[in-house]
Amino acid sequence: MTARLRFIVLGVIAINISPILARAQTNPNAATIASEQQRSCDALASVDFSGIPDAPTQITAATAVGAKDGAPAYCQIQGYIAPQVGFELRLPARHWNGKFMEVGCGGWCGSVNAMACDVPLQSGYACIASDMGHKGTGEDVLWANNNLQAQVDFGYRATHVAALSGKAIAEQYYSKAPTRSYFVGCSTGGYQGVMEAQRFPWDFDGIIAGAPDIDEAAADLRATWIVRNFLDQDGKPLLSHDVLRLVHEAALARCDMDDGVKDGIIGNPLACKFDPTELVCNAGKAKDCLTPTQADVIKKLYAGPMTSKGESISTGGFLPGSELAWEQFWPASGVEQFFKYGTWGYSAGPQFRYTDFDFDRDYKRFGLAPWYDNSNPDLRKFKNAGGKLIVYHGGTDTIDLPGAVTDYYEAVERTTGGRASTQSFFRLFFIPGMNHCSGGAGAYAIDYLSYLEAWVERGKAPDVLMSAHVSDTYLATAPLPKLPQELPADMTPEMRAAIAAHFLRFPLDPSVPVAFTRPVYPYPTMAKYRGHGDPNNAASFGPAEPQKSHQ
Repeated sequence: MTARLRFIVLGVIAINISPILARAQTNPNAATIASEQQRSCDALASVDFSGIPDAPTQITAATAVGAKDGAPAYCQIQGYIAPQVGFELRLPARHWNGKFMEVGCGGWCGSVNAMACDVPLQSGYACIASDMGHKGTGEDVLWANNNLQAQVDFGYRATHVAALSGKAIAEQYYSKAPTRSYFVGCSTGGYQGVMEAQRFPWDFDGIIAGAPDIDEAAADLRATWIVRNFLDQDGKPLLSHDVLRLVHEAALARCDMDDGVKDGIIGNPLACKFDPTELVCNAGKAKDCLTPTQADVIKKLYAGPMTSKGESISTGGFLPGSELAWEQFWPASGVEQFFKYGTWGYSAGPQFRYTDFDFDRDYKRFGLAPWYDNSNPDLRKFKNAGGKLIVYHGGTDTIDLPGAVTDYYEAVERTTGGRASTQSFFRLFFIPGMNHCSGGAGAYAIDYLSYLEAWVERGKAPDVLMSAHVSDTYLATAPLPKLPQELPADMTPEMRAAIAAHFLRFPLDPSVPVAFTRPVYPYPTMAKYRGHGDPNNAASFGPAEPQKSHQ
């Protein structure tokens, strides 16, 4: 349970906002409501929040934002938590549901992703987003250069202090503490959520962590392995799209039927042992085949990081079925900058390139930056605090590789006393055919928050999630929200559909066309076709124990 955060307001001004807010919520005159909402919001700027324990906070702007285009009115609070964690907090002016939410960011963060609060705000949540303690493009790591504070903030502190600050300001505004607190994020946001469960198990009643980086330094190790093997010395791809399609079709031919239906999706890619050397050209076949060099590159991308002796040093690589997304991975510049700037005491040097990484030795140095490591499987404090954790990951994710997450979950099972004990508070959902956070050939559209709320607030554990694949034709023409960066002019319909999939609002509007649905069961249980009924309908599938590996 989330403890009621109490703090002493320092300074000479003591403002009681609640009577103003109460009038604003009940007064039927629109002009009066707007005026009093502005006054109640302005009043927060005069409150001294520097006394929040561990999270001294300064509000820099407080603005009443009126209802518009279906979005509710809210008080927009901007500020920072000393010394440098920037944030935006949105407080519903009316119809607060009594709950608090923090949303995560993506990439290397560096800006406040307040747009992620749009949907929670419509549901009545007070919602906060932070920049994770630095300014940046989301792709660069220069902010970490000789900046230990920024590294620690990104590593674990910023998420925690934003929760403390946001709940304290919300309590001041509404004159009562939030009754429930949630964290929701994917990618880096997923990393934040898993880190919170480990380091600050009392911050949130429920956490949704999608596609989490497990151990940021190890994630960069895996990313370095990919760029080293996928690109040549000039940074050009070694595998063409036609080659990737050839391999993808061969992987499907081997494993597509593992869920009982031929649908272009490998239902259990963790068990699919596809050997690309089967496709090597020979005397009888010179077309639609691989060179020995191409087959070797593909084997390495499946296997994941290894030493020069062939010893595995990580948790695997790309999974079979993900080949059409292999051209999407962390850019080489990003991993280079992490090893040049991101780790205090790691002497990569200013001229370091991804080709310089030594897979025999350099991974042994990651202990220099323990603040990036969220791989601790001991979640007993989170469990004892009553917390609930939903982690989800796509089987065709090529940004954060799925093996790290399944390995982490299995480690938690071993630490916590087995599957039943673990699944009483932590459930992993593996989504076949889903790319990074969303999109892909699988049924990726899931209303995770509703399942988490039911688990936390009503004790209804998520025994199965209903998922949907939204029509690709619809996504290719669906309106996109205003984004902070310009979209590329040469964007293909497939690229546009993938972007649109990330911005679907849950639960889905009934007017959104769905191509097919699937059930998703807690890992390691998989969904399997019952042998009868419409294969596009989730009702035609049931739970099954995972198959043995395809040999």
